[in-house]
Amino acid sequence: MIIPLLHSDEALLVINKPSGLRSLPDGYDPSRPHVRALLEPHYGRLWMVHRLDKETSGVLVLARNPQAHRALNTMFEQHQVHKTYHALAAGSPEWEEQTVRLALRPNGDRRHRTVVDAAGGKPAVTHLRLLSRFPTACLLEAKPETGRTHQIRAHLAASGLPILGDTLYGAPALPGLPLESLALHAWALELIHPESRLPVRFEAPYPTDFQNTLDFLRFGI
Repeated sequence: MIIPLLHSDEALLVINKPSGLRSLPDGYDPSRPHVRALLEPHYGRLWMVHRLDKETSGVLVLARNPQAHRALNTMFEQHQVHKTYHALAAGSPEWEEQTVRLALRPNGDRRHRTVVDAAGGKPAVTHLRLLSRFPTACLLEAKPETGRTHQIRAHLAASGLPILGDTLYGAPALPGLPLESLALHAWALELIHPESRLPVRFEAPYPTDFQNTLDFLRFGI
C-alpha cells in the first residue's frame, strides 16, 4: 500500500492516510497492516499522537522522537491542534453554517455505532459549514471541537446528512457515483511545530474516488 508523504523533518512525519488503513494495530489480529508497521521500516521509530478511523482518509501526524511526542501529546490534550474535515453528504441543507451540539455514546447499539444520548453520552460539538450544494448531496466542512468516536459521522447522520458511503450510519445509495470508500477526509491540520515553535498547517489532497465523486456531482463527469 502506498502512503503519500506530506511532510518530513527531524520531529514530524505527516502523511495522507489512505481509507481502509488502520491507524493502530488491530486488537484481534495485530498482524493486519497499520500505519506504523508500514512506515517504520522506511523512517525508523515513530510515535502515534492521534488517530483517524480506518475508513477515514487524510492528514495524520506522527512524532519522530520522544520530545516531539510529549509536546504533541500536550497540544492535543489542551485542544491546541485544529482539525478540518471535508465530507460529501447526502442531502442539501438550507443553512450555510451550523454547530451541532449532541452528546454521544460510543458502541451504543447492536451495530456498535456511536449514538446520540442526551442523558448517558459525553458532550460533543462539531462546527459545520456548507462548501457546495448539489441536487442530491453537498460538500461540507466539519471542524470538531471535541474528539468522540465517530463524532462527525454520528452528528451528520443525526442532522439528516449521512456521509456518502457510510452505510453504517444510514447513507443512501446514490446511483452512478464513482465512490469506493467513506467520503470523509481529514483535509487540514494546524499546530505549533514542537521544535521551531512556529505555527504550521498541513493539507492533504482528496483521494481519487472522493475527487471523482465531487467532479461527478459538480459537472456530471
